[in-house]
Amino acid sequence: MAPADRSTDADADADAAERAPQPVGDNVGDARIHLVVLYGGQSAEHDVSCTTAAHVLRAADPEKYRITPVAISRDGGWAIDAASQRALAAGPGALPGRLDASAAVEAVSATPFLAEASSGGRTVVLPLLHGPMGEDGTVQGMLELMNVPFVGSGVLGSAVSMDKAMAKQVMAAAGIPQARYRAFRESQMTPGLPAQLAESLRLPVFVKPSNMGSSVGVSKAKSVEQVRDAINVALTYDEWVVVEEAIVGREIEVAVLGNLEPRASVPGEIVPGAEFYDYADKYVDDGSQALIPAPMSAEATEEVQRMAVDVFRAMRCDGMARVDFFYEEDGRGLLCNEINTIPGFTPISMYPKLWIASGMTYSELIDELVRLALDRHSRQRRNTTR
Repeated sequence: MAPADRSTDADADADAAERAPQPVGDNVGDARIHLVVLYGGQSAEHDVSCTTAAHVLRAADPEKYRITPVAISRDGGWAIDAASQRALAAGPGALPGRLDASAAVEAVSATPFLAEASSGGRTVVLPLLHGPMGEDGTVQGMLELMNVPFVGSGVLGSAVSMDKAMAKQVMAAAGIPQARYRAFRESQMTPGLPAQLAESLRLPVFVKPSNMGSSVGVSKAKSVEQVRDAINVALTYDEWVVVEEAIVGREIEVAVLGNLEPRASVPGEIVPGAEFYDYADKYVDDGSQALIPAPMSAEATEEVQRMAVDVFRAMRCDGMARVDFFYEEDGRGLLCNEINTIPGFTPISMYPKLWIASGMTYSELIDELVRLALDRHSRQRRNTTR
C-alpha cells in the first residue's frame, strides 16, 4: 500500500478513535467517583428525561466525578453519549438544553459499560428515567443484579411508588389520608362503569393511567361521556386506570432526601397556570407559579413534612422522592396525592428548588444523592449472600 494510503488509513483511525466513546471503567490513578448518568428511556416521559439529564451534567462537579452520559433511545437502544461527553469536556456551556438519546444511540453502538462498572471501583449510576421501564423498578433490578450502586429507591420502592393503584393501597394500609378513588384493569371495563364512577366519586373526577408520571395521560372529566373518553386515553398508556375525586384545595409538594433517616425539605405550593397542573404546565409553558416556602402555618408545615417522611418510609423508598399533597384547609386537611421516586431536575422542577430553599445548592444535592447511593449499596452487600 502506498504511503498516501497509509496516511489516509491513519487519519481514518484517528477520526474513529475521536468519535468513539471514552472508556467507562475506572481510570488508574483517578480518585474521582465515576458517575454514569442514565437518561432517555422508552416511556412517554422520554423528553423530560433528556432535559433533566442536560442540567444534571452541567451541575455535577467535574473535580469530584468522571461523568459518562449513557442514552437509551425510544426503541430501547443503549449507548454512551459520546457527543455530550465531548461537549461536557469543553465546558458546561457547550451542552445543549436537551440531550438527544436517539442520535447518541445511532452514532455509537451499544457498549457493555455496566459489566465494566460492576467489576469494582467507585461507580455510581444516576438513573434519570421517568416513567415505565426506568422509574418502575425494571432498571433498578438490572443494576441490583449487576452489583452497581445507583441513586434512588430499589426495586420494591420504585415499583410500588410508580404504580398509583398499588401505592394507594399501601398508603391506605399505613393510615395515610388520601382522596377517594377507584382502580381497575382494562379487562374490568364495562359499558356502565363510567356512570358508576361518576355517581360514586361525584363529578368532576381525574382519570389517570396507573403507571405514568408528569401528568401524561391524565384528564379531568366533568361528564359521564368525558369519563369514558378519559378512560380510553389512560388505557393507551397502561392497562390499569385510577379514577379519583377532584379535590378543591391547595397543591403542596415536599422533597424527601435520605435512607435510614430521611429528612423533608420546606414545603412548596404549586399554583397551576392551567385548569390543573398538567404536562404542558410542568415542562412546556412554565405557566404555573411555585411558592417556596409554601405560605402555611408552622403547625401545618410540620405536619406535611412529617407526613412526607411517613409516605417515604411506607413505600420503602431510599435516596430521594417528591411527595405531593392536596390541602383542604377547611375540610379534611392534608391528603396525599402521590410519590415520585425520580422527580424532575429541570430548572423549573420542584425537587431541586425545594432543597435549594432548604439550604442546599444544586451541586450539593447531587453530592448527597451519590453519597446515599454508596451508603445503601454498602448496607445491601452486608445483607446479601454472594
